[in-house]
Amino acid sequence: MYLGIDVGTSCVKAVVTAASGEVLAQSSSDLVVSRPHPLWSEQDPAAWVEAAHKAVLGIDAAIRAGVEGIGLAGQMHGATLLGSDDRPLRPAILWNDGRSFAECAALEAAEPRTREITGNIAMPGFTAPKLAWVRAHEPDVFAATKTVLLPKDFVRLALTGEKASDMSDSAGTLWLDVAARDWSDAMLAATGLDRGHMARLHEGPEITGMLREDVARAWGMGRVPVVAGAGDNAAGALGVGVLGDGQGMLSLGTSGVIFVANAAFRPNPAQAVHAFCHALPGVWHQMSVHLSAASCIDWAAKACNVPGPAEFFALAEGAGAACGPELFLPYLSGERTPHNDPHIRGAFLGLGNESSTSCLAAAVLEGVAFAHGDGIDALRSAGTRIDELCVIGGGSRSAHWGRILSSVLGVRLVYLHGGEVGPALGGARLAQMGVTGASAAEVCIRPPVRAVIEPDPALAQALAPKRARFRAAYAALSAI
Repeated sequence: MYLGIDVGTSCVKAVVTAASGEVLAQSSSDLVVSRPHPLWSEQDPAAWVEAAHKAVLGIDAAIRAGVEGIGLAGQMHGATLLGSDDRPLRPAILWNDGRSFAECAALEAAEPRTREITGNIAMPGFTAPKLAWVRAHEPDVFAATKTVLLPKDFVRLALTGEKASDMSDSAGTLWLDVAARDWSDAMLAATGLDRGHMARLHEGPEITGMLREDVARAWGMGRVPVVAGAGDNAAGALGVGVLGDGQGMLSLGTSGVIFVANAAFRPNPAQAVHAFCHALPGVWHQMSVHLSAASCIDWAAKACNVPGPAEFFALAEGAGAACGPELFLPYLSGERTPHNDPHIRGAFLGLGNESSTSCLAAAVLEGVAFAHGDGIDALRSAGTRIDELCVIGGGSRSAHWGRILSSVLGVRLVYLHGGEVGPALGGARLAQMGVTGASAAEVCIRPPVRAVIEPDPALAQALAPKRARFRAAYAALSAI
């Protein structure tokens, strides 16, 4: 049996799989995000470790005792600054934090080859601009920083005592030479750092250390190997068998991602497409990234006094797609693809006396779909062909939303059994590969298909005028 631990934004999830790939057990422990100032998004790193312990201990002891290896997945880009005693110097700055927009421009000016080296445009979400912000605004903290770790790698340090990371997660720091799969001395120097501040790099299935004796004893398992793992999106892709060139995935979690695997490094920074390493050696991937997806459902349900997401989806389905003029712009935390705009914010437009909660719910689902439509257009402009996407994440539970998304994106959506398990499943699969030496093709098999949704041309036509207004709305709102 193999344990995957996903250090997410809203919770830490633990999943145990059998050698056959069957999910035997899963458990989670919630996390809280702190937003002390506009644009800020932070978490206490100690909370990740505590939540990981709670999630693992939530799995039956008899199952835990049979675990042979552990794989880590996690939210990307988070800046965890450690002092000489390996303790955090400040709260971690998260992926959806937008404070470092000015440092992005300064970083690209300091190293003009930034986009060539990293394959990405400098954005506030990435780790390097966050360190540049700390250097400018918290110089004492920056001077005391001895190590910078990503969220899942801080948990690794607590579990194993080792400072290590994987290629897929590290590609999101803006310090990696993504084509060479190695730290870039030039990019590190641009933020006043060097390799001594970084973790050791590994490919996803490689073993990085052994579970500490005290942790193993508390968890009721042996001192098993812990593999490098992956960033959440790459791990999620492995969980649904997205391994080879052209295979793709749609993730509808807190953020929304369209992920396509590539046999070669294919950057398109001009349209804010991300080009990162996959969690497998010799494989890369492209992503369009939208900072708010299923989180829009949670926010809107609360704002509209609807009990929860299930009831919110039901309201939207009852109203029907394209039911009214209401528009929703899902930019609650700014946006990445294709706008790279940390300042833009969400909005409802086209409201009238006749606008009902059901119409607002319908507009929210459509708005997130339209944003993903902008993202898939950016991917296609880079020469990427996308005909089918596997769907994962909490948003995969709504078939009605799937029909809207499929029609807007113009792709077939495939829903898989266990697709909602997410990145923790990919972590467990990487652990199995690392412990057994099995190949990705042997371990990362696509789960059985639960449902398929084909694009509906009539629905796409009905939504087309609203999508055109959606695009015009961004241009209008960005000016103010």
